[in-house]
Amino acid sequence: LYSSIATVTTLNANLLNSNDKFLTPNEYSTLVSLDTRLTKIKRHVGFGNFNLISYIDSLKIAKSNSKIGQFTKEELALIDRFFYENPAQYGFHGERTCFNINNKISKKNVVKIPHTGHYIFKGIATQDYKRIIGDIGDTLYLTSGVRNVMKQLSLYTGKLKRINGNITQASRDIAPPSHSFHTIGDFDVGKMGLGGMNFTAAFAKTEEFKQIIKLDYIKIRYSTDNTDGVRFEPWHVKII
Repeated sequence: LYSSIATVTTLNANLLNSNDKFLTPNEYSTLVSLDTRLTKIKRHVGFGNFNLISYIDSLKIAKSNSKIGQFTKEELALIDRFFYENPAQYGFHGERTCFNINNKISKKNVVKIPHTGHYIFKGIATQDYKRIIGDIGDTLYLTSGVRNVMKQLSLYTGKLKRINGNITQASRDIAPPSHSFHTIGDFDVGKMGLGGMNFTAAFAKTEEFKQIIKLDYIKIRYSTDNTDGVRFEPWHVKII
């Protein structure tokens, strides 16, 4: 399956590099159905719960709900591929953070942040988040917290769908489902009123970001000079 990735050298609207790798048409078709099924599960369990849901629980929910429908063998194979393959072949060199595709996250180990739909791990992550808000003020808020495997998979498949299966570009923008630090502690913050621009370099121009980088108890995970092959993410707080 891995060898069936197509290397595209012709002009494409989403092509940033002539060596970018794309899903084949059949793989892309499977991706679309997988992304649709994940969206249905999210609607069924709710936005917040979808951040925590496990792989096995997702399969059980899909199988028992006729409006969702069970995952096909092709979809399951694609999930396995995205979780287990080495993304270095696409230019992503970040470390693996999750080794169990059925990773469990208990609500006993997380704190739900009011009015966000997101959770943060108890301990250092929660302490740092509260400290950041205390130091900077309530113009800053949580835009993304804990993400278990299926939530990260959903973000990854959604990105791939939007850029026509360009897996190289997707891996620059979204960590593969087994390589996200959101699964073990990191979280994202944004400026109130900035909306979707919080997930762009525009956030680095805000007063909130300028204050964040002065704090000595946190760092930004993906700086402009990061060696993981990931775009600059000024909103992504690294738990240290």
